[in-house]
Amino acid sequence: MDIKKVNELAPPRTHRKRVGCGLGSGHGKTSTRGHKGQKARTGGAKPAEYFEGGTMPHFRRLPKRGFSNYPHKTTYEPINLSSLKVFDANTVVTREMLVEAHIVRTNLPVKILGGGEIDRALTVHVAAFSETARAKIEKAGGKVEVTK
Repeated sequence: MDIKKVNELAPPRTHRKRVGCGLGSGHGKTSTRGHKGQKARTGGAKPAEYFEGGTMPHFRRLPKRGFSNYPHKTTYEPINLSSLKVFDANTVVTREMLVEAHIVRTNLPVKILGGGEIDRALTVHVAAFSETARAKIEKAGGKVEVTK
């Protein structure tokens, strides 16, 4: 007999409620939605802020204030300096080479951060660098070039 340990116990399986499968299921006919009304309809669920008893809703009563730069925000894919160790010395490292080496996985512009050390001279062409990354690359004898 196989003895179960407490950390190996799995929670009991629960099945989703199968509605509309006949009267015998207990969830037939109205499919647990009751009779008529807004909540019985498709898309009838409305958030609580819509029900304020005829008062002007809270989200319409308050003014819109401030400024958001979100649509114009630049988001980078961060890469640590230690990730560049896969390239040989005196290599020109571009975004395409980083994609081929599976270091970059998104379509975002790349920013090199200063995490780790680099011991070889590389010429790096990416969208942005941190100050520490720029200093470490130049200290190792490499070059830094910002591309668009």
